[in-house]
Amino acid sequence: MAKKVLIVDDEQSILTLLEYNLKQAGYEVITAMDGEIGKNLAISENPDLIVLDLMLPKMDGIEVCKELRQNKVMTPILMLTAKDDEFDKVLGLELGADDYMTKPFSPREVVARVKAILRRTQFSAETVGKAEEDLDYIEIFDLKIFPDQYEAYFEGNLLELTPKEFELLLYLAKNKGRVLTRDSLLSAVWNYDFAGDTRIVDVHISHLREKIEHDTKKPLYIKTIRGLGYKLEEPKGE
Repeated sequence: MAKKVLIVDDEQSILTLLEYNLKQAGYEVITAMDGEIGKNLAISENPDLIVLDLMLPKMDGIEVCKELRQNKVMTPILMLTAKDDEFDKVLGLELGADDYMTKPFSPREVVARVKAILRRTQFSAETVGKAEEDLDYIEIFDLKIFPDQYEAYFEGNLLELTPKEFELLLYLAKNKGRVLTRDSLLSAVWNYDFAGDTRIVDVHISHLREKIEHDTKKPLYIKTIRGLGYKLEEPKGE
């Protein structure tokens, strides 16, 4: 079954261009030209990915993204903007977008980015139906991560993570005890040039701490190494 992509953009030329190229790449495509309709389609149609413009009538992309995440809709979001504005970029990612592209862009680049996001978030078919004990996982005290399922549990509860939050957590866990610089995390987790926007890393670290730390000001799992970066370690207790 083809993956379903929702495109929300108020420029008909961009909608037509992206719809054509994504359909050519084998995706089912639905579209919306304002944020309110886009938000409703994101909930009712359950797409596999949302391409969301920042500047939209009725409800802008930031508000759409914020409301979807507040309503526990964790569908991956690729945000588009005509503004090369670092504040907008960080704010969009802070509110739950998974990726970010600045207009103008080539349709081929958008399709490649969509493929990359869906590839990262796709469950491995081989794991479906297996008992939990049969699955490979990483366990760090009360944190358990299942890479093949793109799932993580804290104190036995399933964490609601965006794909990018999961990838960051997984990379930290695979490198438990190692100090990882912000630049190395950008390279490993975002794996393309974000022009040194290391605040994006800080934003996602903050989100992870909110979900796995009882006291975000005194984290037991994800430690800040001043002047260097972060490391995830086994909690020593207090």
